[in-house]
Amino acid sequence: MNILAYRSYLILFSFFIATSVHARGIYQQPDDFINEVFAGSPPPPKIIWLTSDIRPVIEKILAHKATRLRIRYWIKDGRSVWVLDEIGKEKPITAGFVIYKGKLDRVKVLVFRESRGSEISQPFFTRQFNNARLTADHNLDRDIDGISGATLSVRAIRKLSRVALYLANRAIK
Repeated sequence: MNILAYRSYLILFSFFIATSVHARGIYQQPDDFINEVFAGSPPPPKIIWLTSDIRPVIEKILAHKATRLRIRYWIKDGRSVWVLDEIGKEKPITAGFVIYKGKLDRVKVLVFRESRGSEISQPFFTRQFNNARLTADHNLDRDIDGISGATLSVRAIRKLSRVALYLANRAIK
């Protein structure tokens, strides 16, 4: 291999490594997100059990079996926080959801483990969920624009937002 080909290979390899490392990351620890939402004074966590009436709806939204028996959440002054995981392409994406008066108040990607699709963590994407509600058939009341190259990550956040809204509606009843 001549020196020019070797340098070109090295530059190309470095680009792929840098891109892959950049996409993965912990943007905020879940506990820090919860503390931030409740201004440093979070309430104790509560638990909602995925009972026989809740589990089928969650599984329909996720389009796969729910593996958990219960989900923790935090609620204070009508504002609830949900930290949920869903597989993007191959690895879990952890996101935080704040729900107030039956609407999404905030969506934040907390931990992104995939090699691509990290654009879902950007405010231009997450702001689309602000004030979204759940319809009677458990869909969002608005369209969410996708991101080229991040289709499965976008889909995961859409599903999780629907699950968070559904669970919040059930927990507050």
